[in-house]
Amino acid sequence: MAGHSKWAQIKHKKAHTDAKKGKIFTKIVKEISVAARLGGGDPDGNPRLRTAIEKAKEVNMPSDNIKKAIMKGTGELPGMVYEEITYEGYGPGGVAIIIDVLTDNKNRTLPEIRHILSKNGGSLGETGCVSWNFEKKGYILVEKSKIDEDTLLSIVLDAGADDLKNDPEDDNYEIFTSVENFSSVKEAIEKAGIPISASEIGKIPKTYVTLQGSQGEQMMKLIESLEDHDDVQNVYSNFDIKTG
Repeated sequence: MAGHSKWAQIKHKKAHTDAKKGKIFTKIVKEISVAARLGGGDPDGNPRLRTAIEKAKEVNMPSDNIKKAIMKGTGELPGMVYEEITYEGYGPGGVAIIIDVLTDNKNRTLPEIRHILSKNGGSLGETGCVSWNFEKKGYILVEKSKIDEDTLLSIVLDAGADDLKNDPEDDNYEIFTSVENFSSVKEAIEKAGIPISASEIGKIPKTYVTLQGSQGEQMMKLIESLEDHDDVQNVYSNFDIKTG
């Protein structure tokens, strides 16, 4: 990690390891089923489902698995009904944490999440305690070695992006979009033949807290423990880790 490294970038680097475990398949199947239940089984008219299917393809999930997950969501096949819950809390150094879960038993999930937080220097908070510091946005990473900034900036702004950030200590450009323009910006980058390192619609912090040394290590352990929980779909936090 060079300079400051945001969790979205770290998460991308460990995605291949998670995929090998098969755990990522289970989480994406849940997301596809819930998206299909809430918005219908047609990805063209259901942006959440379309995004979930894209994630499934990125980790090479078989198309049959995707189809069955959609059919479970629409009720064409029997399947578990999952409840969406968002927990908020704090980590080491007072950093903000948002945890999105899909669970079939919140009475089991809540104490397990609380235990993970307390075991790793964190604590569960009240609803709304940190969400004010996050905005739902599209987030796209492109390696600097793949394209120059001016060319990329022109492409993404024409496609409707909000901003492009170029941290001199980072190896990637960070592109931010509204939820509505996420797909069009991503498609414009791909049509230009520029490889995308990572992309998602997520909760982006408005401000960051810098952690160093043992606090940074403890925070990484906390985030990884949360992400390893079967019911946790996404973890968002406002920490930077300063190295060197």
